[in-house]
Amino acid sequence: MNSEHTTLITGASSGIGLHLAHEFAEHGHPLILVAPGQSELESLKTELETKHGVKVEVIAKDLEKPDAAREVYVAVEQLGEAVEILVNNAGHGMRGKSWEIPIDEDISTVRLNIEAVLRLTKLFIQPMVERGQGKILNVASIAGFEPGPMLAVYHASKAFVLSWSEALTIELEDTGVSVTALCPGATDTDFFPKADMVAVKAFQGSNVMAPQDVARVGYEGLMKGELFVVPGGMNKMLVAARRILPESTQARLNQSMYEYVPEEKVKRQRGDVEIAAEKEAEEGNGY
Repeated sequence: MNSEHTTLITGASSGIGLHLAHEFAEHGHPLILVAPGQSELESLKTELETKHGVKVEVIAKDLEKPDAAREVYVAVEQLGEAVEILVNNAGHGMRGKSWEIPIDEDISTVRLNIEAVLRLTKLFIQPMVERGQGKILNVASIAGFEPGPMLAVYHASKAFVLSWSEALTIELEDTGVSVTALCPGATDTDFFPKADMVAVKAFQGSNVMAPQDVARVGYEGLMKGELFVVPGGMNKMLVAARRILPESTQARLNQSMYEYVPEEKVKRQRGDVEIAAEKEAEEGNGY
């Protein structure tokens, strides 16, 4: 599959999705970007077209709404585009004890992290199979490999994505369509402030990746046809180690990572790692 194949990316206006958009654009892929905010998408469209010289279309939709996936599909048809690469990136979570989080917050996570992924894939996978080629990138998480008290529904939603992606890969054998599950660990994105988690150990610790680094590794893994892509040596070690531990031990380890640190130990803010990586890239004349 060459770089001219059109790529649809959800959750494209910030974080990993934003940098995936840059990564695909840098490699010459025409893009269709989906996110709730029209103005943010239009600004990104201008930036990508100016910087990378690729064609960019935008579709402003809130994928939590049941009809949104179908509306995105219809909008793509109206554009006259065929989506050869689907990137299911949009997702979120909320920290807290299960009985204290409002049910609407949990359902919101399920709708975006699971239902929207299912709906979009169902719509776009059939044409891929009929054409005999296509790629799907599902942005999961190392959270999907283990239970996560205080972030229970998020972990469970990513476990669904991992299991489903693996099963889908087998079903798609000999079709020319591949599935890749990108499984980052803690990454400097809006996920942490939105989930009220900037002050937790997982974000204040040293093992936090820049979203552009995650995006680069994810793109490379997708193009190679890898099933699971875990960016970062430490994250690979965590997955390998914790998969052999009893689930109760895994759960308690994760619970400790979601505990708040004392105020005086809050040294990192959202954007620190991302901005540092951007400066490093600029100094090296890279993206």
